[in-house]
Amino acid sequence: MLKTSPYIKAVTVAGYIFLYAPILILIIYSFNESRLVTVWSGFSLKWYGELFQDTALLTAAKTSLTIALASATGATVLGILAAYALTGYRLKGGALFNVLIRAPMVLPEVIMGFSLLLLFVALENAIGYPNGRGIFTIWIAHMTLSVAYATVVIAARLQEMDRSLVLAARDLGARAHTIFFRITLPVIMPALLSAWLLSFTLSFDDLVITSFTSGPDSTTLPMVVYSSVRLGVSPKINALATLMITIVTLMAIAFCLILMRLEQKKS
Repeated sequence: MLKTSPYIKAVTVAGYIFLYAPILILIIYSFNESRLVTVWSGFSLKWYGELFQDTALLTAAKTSLTIALASATGATVLGILAAYALTGYRLKGGALFNVLIRAPMVLPEVIMGFSLLLLFVALENAIGYPNGRGIFTIWIAHMTLSVAYATVVIAARLQEMDRSLVLAARDLGARAHTIFFRITLPVIMPALLSAWLLSFTLSFDDLVITSFTSGPDSTTLPMVVYSSVRLGVSPKINALATLMITIVTLMAIAFCLILMRLEQKKS
């Protein structure tokens, strides 16, 4: 076996420190008693207490969570349909459809947000709906962004799937919906979980597109955090970030355990 050189090991360690040291410092200073986020004055949990008393932050967090759950679910469902169309059928204009479905991945978010804003305004003028911007328009915008990533993840899994299983099921008289729920869905379940988690993350932390498509009664958590940071970093933001890191880490661990169990069942 080839031995890893000390230089490569040092660069790897330095890279991990560069990535995770700021996060670790943020977590440590969330327990700082001082109001100054860069001056340590002692251990305290008071900023967590003040965080849970901040109704604006809690309301924004609830809004972001609601939109992210709906957006991730909708994007995953649409991603299944789009991936199925791309990999399972010979569509006329399939190449064009493939490019269009992936376009949100490469378009600047400013362009996407502005174009969606113009779309919603034109629809409101034409048919009277949506009536202003709010949670519904943010949900549509986030699904538009997330469905591209979900489709890529699910399509990659479908392309690796053994087609002989589907052909054998058809020869035995299984109907299309039976093949999908009994064969295809269990095989692509790890990809579905990955697509859902990725879509949830994209929706929950989006700021640019949300700023274009939100209304006065639909402020999300990233918008509140950005507004507060512009006026000076509050220790409550450190506490909030620590809680978000903890929740995301626990979700990632849970999804990894689920994926490991699914892989063990296959083998």
